[in-house]
Amino acid sequence: MKVVISPDSFKGTLTALEAAKAIERGIKLVNANVDTVLLPVADGGEGTVDALVLATNGHYLKTTVLDPLGREIEASFGVLGNQTTCVIEMASASGITLLHNNERNPRIASSFGTGQMIQYALDQGFRDFIICIGGSATNDAGVGMLRALGLRLIDGLGLDVQKSIEGLFDVKKLDLSNWDERLAESKFAIACDVDNPLIGEKGASAIFGPQKGVQEHEVEYFDQALTYFADVVEKEKGIRLHDYKGAGAAGGMGGALIAFLQGEFHQGIHLVLDVMKYNEKIQGADMVVTGEGKSDRQTLHGKAPFGVLECAKEYEIPTVLLSGCIEEQDQPLLAEHFQEIHSVAGESISTEKAMKEAASCLTQRAYEMFRKLVN
Repeated sequence: MKVVISPDSFKGTLTALEAAKAIERGIKLVNANVDTVLLPVADGGEGTVDALVLATNGHYLKTTVLDPLGREIEASFGVLGNQTTCVIEMASASGITLLHNNERNPRIASSFGTGQMIQYALDQGFRDFIICIGGSATNDAGVGMLRALGLRLIDGLGLDVQKSIEGLFDVKKLDLSNWDERLAESKFAIACDVDNPLIGEKGASAIFGPQKGVQEHEVEYFDQALTYFADVVEKEKGIRLHDYKGAGAAGGMGGALIAFLQGEFHQGIHLVLDVMKYNEKIQGADMVVTGEGKSDRQTLHGKAPFGVLECAKEYEIPTVLLSGCIEEQDQPLLAEHFQEIHSVAGESISTEKAMKEAASCLTQRAYEMFRKLVN
């Protein structure tokens, strides 16, 4: 019997690979002779680099960059097994997890470090990029990244505007005289699972700003700053980002990648599965087990487990969902799509224990699940 194990990360407790190994241990306790294939996945956010490096037998490179508040940190990115494509997670240089809660300050938080990572990759000869833009700490319209790549934002006096959200109101001209020419020969795929526009009630500031430190009374101010910058971009580059789908992702990073790097959006999980050649690797499997930290109705809208399910369906392979927690009210809906659904938390395992002893609890639930399936 061949079982493919393809969870996403269990956020806050287990990486996707750790989760896959925990599930494998449970299955092997039932039958040590089961042929298990570990293919951990990601949806374009946290864990995407690890999933793709592992799946393609790639490797990592490290460089020193500035974090969202301008402090030096070491950040890594992945190189795929083809040795020509690099995968950069914005979160590794400009992520919200790099800051303590009391440090979140979207007025000055910058995506400059992400631009530094791109520049370092260019220096190493890479021209094929996958940029994963989840988990950012910034609401700077991607301006920090653009500055790192050579863009100057000029005010009415011909001077550089200040490096803050306030500075966006002073932009009169975009100076590309120092723009890195290597970008013109580069290709950028954007891995993203949201399609929010740059501005408005569904824009970057209104929807994602609050989790980055934007206060309720400041949302309109930040929205106006991004609107002002978008007006300048439209005037100088002829690209309207205001209502462009995905432009509001990662505090406007999506829009910057579109307008200045000619990036192309891809739903994160579809891009990941394509790069992994997932369809090829699951052929001949008798079962696929997928999962994530918490599953609910949103799982059916671009999340990793649903992408795995769609692939498995093409080959009529039964797919089981095994997640840390499954919202009770959404269980019937999820059960319509997956062969079976199982939650680690519940019955004999409390939510607190499922979080605290994540690996052992996941192994236990995988054992119970598989024992019932094969008997």
